[in-house]
Amino acid sequence: MPVLGLGVWQLAAGRETEQAVARALEAGYRHVDTAAMYRNEESVGAALRRSTVPREEVFVTTKLLPPRIDVAGEIEKSLRRLDLDYVDLYLVHWPVPMLNSRIWRGMEAVRERGLARAIGVSNFGREKLESLIAGAESVPAVNQVLFNPFDYRRGLLEYCRQRGIAFEAYSPLARGGGIDHPVIREVAEAVGRTPAQVMLRWAIQHGAIVIPKSSREERIRSNAQLWDFELSQAEMERLDGLDRTRGTADAR
Repeated sequence: MPVLGLGVWQLAAGRETEQAVARALEAGYRHVDTAAMYRNEESVGAALRRSTVPREEVFVTTKLLPPRIDVAGEIEKSLRRLDLDYVDLYLVHWPVPMLNSRIWRGMEAVRERGLARAIGVSNFGREKLESLIAGAESVPAVNQVLFNPFDYRRGLLEYCRQRGIAFEAYSPLARGGGIDHPVIREVAEAVGRTPAQVMLRWAIQHGAIVIPKSSREERIRSNAQLWDFELSQAEMERLDGLDRTRGTADAR
């Protein structure tokens, strides 16, 4: 699973999403994250078809829209919209009281059918993960949650690490609200990088997969320039100190 991906949440179906995915693939991204709820799966699929990048080189994630429990029917709809035979990762978009175990059995079944190569969850805290795992045949491969220096859920991060669950950060740029924070700007100036690059690098150095969203070509390209610098321990600790969650193991 590529560490960097393009998120398409809140991107409009049609031209905006298609251009964003095309630009990301041209910039070297090999991971695209969408969802049934985003209503732009068809646009993601159109961009993939038009790209010269082979399908097998692109890691595609989409998500089940709870509380629907016909997992097979829902992933088949997503695959038709994407015009794909399978997705690389299928996630339960958020927990559903009393239905998580039933939904997860359906997720395991679609993986067995080859409709999804891996299955996971999104917005699950430690308690909900523990409850799900207790009655499951397999542990979720991924947990995708809100994670950035202001939402540094270190308790949940550590729990997922212990259970072998890949930790994926959505809104790693705090929906754009973090790039003007003085601490982030000071660190960015010190390392000669943009505030967005600093926030993404912070998450990566904590072991997270990141899926920043953008439709602008310059930002898509800039967000991919993360591999030729590293934040020092002191810089990481400064960013850690921005956390507002008190290190919770919850997902929100």
